[in-house]
Amino acid sequence: MTRILAYRFSAFGDVAMTAPVFREFLEQNPDVEIIMVSRKNFESLFSDIPNVTFKGINLDEYKGIFGLRRLANELAGEFNPDFIANLHDVIRTKILDRIYRRKGFKVFKINKGKEEKEELTDVWNLNKVQLRKTVERYADVFREMGFNVELSHKLRPAVGQKSGIGLAPFAQHKGKMLPLEKSYELAKILAQRNTVYFFGGGKKETETLEKWENEIPNTKSLSGKLTLSEELEKISELELMISMDSANMHLASLMGTRCISIWGSTHPYAGFLGFGQSENDVVQVTDLTCRPCSVFGDKECYRGDWACLEELNIQKIVKAANS
Repeated sequence: MTRILAYRFSAFGDVAMTAPVFREFLEQNPDVEIIMVSRKNFESLFSDIPNVTFKGINLDEYKGIFGLRRLANELAGEFNPDFIANLHDVIRTKILDRIYRRKGFKVFKINKGKEEKEELTDVWNLNKVQLRKTVERYADVFREMGFNVELSHKLRPAVGQKSGIGLAPFAQHKGKMLPLEKSYELAKILAQRNTVYFFGGGKKETETLEKWENEIPNTKSLSGKLTLSEELEKISELELMISMDSANMHLASLMGTRCISIWGSTHPYAGFLGFGQSENDVVQVTDLTCRPCSVFGDKECYRGDWACLEELNIQKIVKAANS
């Protein structure tokens, strides 16, 4: 059995994107085991994938170079891997790579395409093109090790009756998030025909979504009420998920649920469309030459009016949901 030690520490959506890649890679290479090292609370993302052992860590316990050296020694001692897969490529994981190379391990890392993404998000670049999908970039790390892997880019819906629509109106950055009044109106329209379940997390989001539940008939807020594994189970039972370009889109992909995704200052061209999701289910303002201006939605709007979100017509989302 070949053993690969892989690490990716954040963000939630990026870690979730590794799971369908692992599943298909391991199905095609059954004599391989992956040790996935990430934040403890991400464990449920990998719980049903054979040949994945999840190692949850608290990064606060491994601060600085000495802390990372201790982490590297602990992981090498516990798992004795044949290969190291750096699926993150940030300063912390670069240090781990260096330590492992000195110990004689074979280390492979993701090519995140930083320069291409900078060119893509240059607002004066009018020739925008689709970049390599992030899930393929993950798979490339295993290909470089000498393994074959062909990703299907297809959803695997859960068996059983599906009902209801999930709506996840929040995102980490403003550039990814539909104005809340638009999401509220969208929920009102959708709830006329379907039960709508609200997804969110954190105190402020939970308060907002509980208020919506009280004001809009046929809706239910699940924010703050479910563990990650329960949330994944619920998403698998939905007929449809509606999400910003954020983690819930990737959770829907993981559970085989169709997702209509809403994009503002970011764009599927950067490679972050959920695994197996259809480009026909992408909702965005298509005639703004400044889009995308950001890979992660964390930049201020250079025009100052957030037209990519303010001008988005929710009827586009309703039409997609009814198709």
